[in-house]
Amino acid sequence: MRISMKNERNVSLEEGFKEVLQYANVKNLSGATIRNYRMTYDYFEKYFGANRLLAEINDKVIAEYTIFLKANFHMNSIESINTCLRYLRAMVNYWVELGYVSKIKITLLKGNTKIKEAYTDDELIILLKKPDTKKCSFPEYRTWVIINFFVGTGCRVRTLVNVKIKDIDLESAIIKYSVTKNRRQQIIPITKSLTSILDEYLKYRKGVENDYVFCSETGTKLLETSVSHSVLKYNRKRGVQKTSVHLFRHSFAKNWILAGGDIFRLQKILGHQSIEIVKEYVNMFSDDLKRDFDRYNPLEKFCFDRKTIRLR
Repeated sequence: MRISMKNERNVSLEEGFKEVLQYANVKNLSGATIRNYRMTYDYFEKYFGANRLLAEINDKVIAEYTIFLKANFHMNSIESINTCLRYLRAMVNYWVELGYVSKIKITLLKGNTKIKEAYTDDELIILLKKPDTKKCSFPEYRTWVIINFFVGTGCRVRTLVNVKIKDIDLESAIIKYSVTKNRRQQIIPITKSLTSILDEYLKYRKGVENDYVFCSETGTKLLETSVSHSVLKYNRKRGVQKTSVHLFRHSFAKNWILAGGDIFRLQKILGHQSIEIVKEYVNMFSDDLKRDFDRYNPLEKFCFDRKTIRLR
């Protein structure tokens, strides 16, 4: 009934986007997702026009819009263009269901998978070296603990800043994530090393169960931008030019794979809904997997004394 009534009037892009936002709020989508919808609308509105009718959207419009993105927003990265197309596809599919747009297929661009950068072993050794707690400041010590947390869990910065003291069970060696990208609570194990580091840190940090683990010097919740800034300053001080917080996540995945870790467990720890994303890590670090391959390969183990055979 609703779709039939809507078909009787023409709907503009601006009106259609208002319905998308209303739907997003009803579905209680995350703030980050809604911001991405707004960003996508802003890009598409500049090309298409706010007052043009949704019924005019077709395959040709989408193809021209892709070219428009490259020309006007300097989107040379396939990943950036695909992000815009992915969110536009979600909006268009919603409008198709409402009867505003004829069914069209929006396909993402194909390209070579970019190798994900990670911290090298030498860089991690430098960054994980504990500062002198008697001489260093609290922010520097806190940043060292944060880097250990990243390297030991592979979590995202948004997850880290929302961990509370009550979420850490040192006796059972587990941490509960209340805030994740897919908005599902998650429980992961932690190693003895990280357990010991957090135990010491919490004695310095103090606080009550409902306090955030990583706080400012005044005890307030640490912002994501503050974490990034602290890591940048910490890394540069130690001569490490890489400063991205997200690279610790790549480093976790890389070292897990190189150590022979199960990719299904890696998927659960990283909180990916699709195994395909985890498979990307395996492909990314395929060259590293060749390292010491003969040394660990079972065939070489049993054939070390093989004699030379002369063929006739």
